[in-house]
Amino acid sequence: MQHKRLLVVDDEADIREIACASLELTYGWDVVTASNGKEAVEIASRTKVDAILLDVMMPDMDGPTAFGVLREATPERTPVILLTAKVQPADRHRYMQIGVQGVIAKPFDPMRLADTIAEILGWS
Repeated sequence: MQHKRLLVVDDEADIREIACASLELTYGWDVVTASNGKEAVEIASRTKVDAILLDVMMPDMDGPTAFGVLREATPERTPVILLTAKVQPADRHRYMQIGVQGVIAKPFDPMRLADTIAEILGWS
């Protein structure tokens, strides 16, 4: 699989660490992390990433709001996958309507996270 760089955004340090380890160990992807939406926008505007894994529920700027700001700040339209505990069909539909590439449910399987991202983005 081609070398990739991902931005993982979650306000929970444990989630960031688990996702990081999973993505780095599975495919050797570079992972940059952010603990909130504002930090994600700052990183994405100055660092080229191939995809963003973005938590939905965060303080100050939630995932959908950060997604909108990222769309304005990054004209290359970096693919975004939302990470959320709310995976009801109506929520999933609403998230897909705003233009995200996919939704991954929390808690996720760390052993399958990289494969799931690759499948969603057509990298497999």
